[in-house]
Amino acid sequence: MVLQPSLKNCLRLSCALRTPKAGFKSTARGALIIQSVSNDVYQNLAVEDWIHDHMDLEKRQVLFLWRNSPAVVIGRHQNPWQECNLRLLRQKNIKLARRRSGGGTVYHDLGNINLTFFTTRKKYERMENLKLVVKALKALRPQLDIHVTDRYDILLDRHYKISGTAAKLGGTSAYHHCTLLCNADKFVLSSVLKSPYKGLKSNATPSVPASVKNLFEEDPTLTSEMLLDAIAKEYSTQHQIDHHITLINPADETLLPGINNKTKELQTWEWVYGKTPRFSISTCLNMAYKDSVLDVKVNMDVKHGRIEVCNIDLPEQWLPPALYSELVKSLTGSKFCPNETTTLATTLLRVCPQDDELHSRWNLLCENMIMLM
Repeated sequence: MVLQPSLKNCLRLSCALRTPKAGFKSTARGALIIQSVSNDVYQNLAVEDWIHDHMDLEKRQVLFLWRNSPAVVIGRHQNPWQECNLRLLRQKNIKLARRRSGGGTVYHDLGNINLTFFTTRKKYERMENLKLVVKALKALRPQLDIHVTDRYDILLDRHYKISGTAAKLGGTSAYHHCTLLCNADKFVLSSVLKSPYKGLKSNATPSVPASVKNLFEEDPTLTSEMLLDAIAKEYSTQHQIDHHITLINPADETLLPGINNKTKELQTWEWVYGKTPRFSISTCLNMAYKDSVLDVKVNMDVKHGRIEVCNIDLPEQWLPPALYSELVKSLTGSKFCPNETTTLATTLLRVCPQDDELHSRWNLLCENMIMLM
């Protein structure tokens, strides 16, 4: 296998692009295998967008290989509060990303491989792609008991999921991407993909839980690099091309004009959280205060990631009515976000009467509200 340091010359010589703005002109045909040198989830998702938007996939199909540092990736139509433990993500500094394809939520780390198959919409065939992956794994380790299901998952030993699938179908272009568990941290995976939030009602697409297993558990001699090479080799064979993997830098604007803007968009709060389908929360906060436990009912409607309706059922005289009204007023229209709520609470606290007990009650309520986010 030959690793080429840049995609630039290869694209200029052999890839036809959809628009002349990218600066490449060619009529060559065939297939291309590229691999990202970045482990940043936003950069790698941006590469998918760029290829989908700019390359003429009628003339050149593409296999994109990539791995990420720890990240949780939700589907285009999913609710992050429903799908994962956001508090734990923040504590562990694990990134949250929303991709442009549908499907369920997945955990990525360097022990997980991501494969994206780009074709025209007419040639889109996810089952054939998954069969290619299985064939590559079988060639590498014939003893592996793996098969593709009707749900387009790849199972190990007829039970354990080692690969999940999602896709984006555009007007003329399409891509199918899938994961492949080699040696991912299963403890972190199971911890972060478990939502602690109660009373949440949403029409967002829910993930389907499954038992998972690493290929490394079946054969400790396997590495991510071996799997990537085997899949690239099988792809090369089926497309009758040389066995080359071309390395690319997803931050290279000379190679991928406009890529950094795509990366920035995928990191914005408006994309990651603001694209969440409308949902509601109806729950009861059990707040321990002095020698008693207070039950505080909270009902909120959230649209585009912002609180649209907010009702907090507090005991009478627990907060001054004016302060309570100001809290509800401030929360309404604000982001359903711990940072913004903390800022609002701190600002309102400054105008509270200088009363230690009142401040304690205020802080307790705000801390519990933030725990919902």
